[in-house]
Amino acid sequence: MASLVITKRFSGDYKFELTSRKGKTIFTSNAYELRMDCEADAEHLRSVFETCSFVKFKTSKGKFFFRVVVEGAVMATSRKYSTELMVEKGITEIVKYGAKAEILDFSNNDFVFPE
Repeated sequence: MASLVITKRFSGDYKFELTSRKGKTIFTSNAYELRMDCEADAEHLRSVFETCSFVKFKTSKGKFFFRVVVEGAVMATSRKYSTELMVEKGITEIVKYGAKAEILDFSNNDFVFPE
């Protein structure tokens, strides 16, 4: 099952990541100054995964990624993928398991995850 993991960045901002069943990061959210805003957006995104948009991009180095768009606003950016097929698999995993993802909050720990 996928998980939405809330952590604190070195800058002090909060973020959430959707991790796959295998523990790989699928996407990372935008930065949030307040933890409660981060939690609220993670919860909102979880409830609209089936209706949100996924906009695909290709970098100048040939890598592929996508952005998660909800109601016209970019909520998160995916990790880089080597093929377009892998992007599709990432999006499929979000649609299939995202609504069932549990929210894990590690932002209160003293350890700060690197970006």
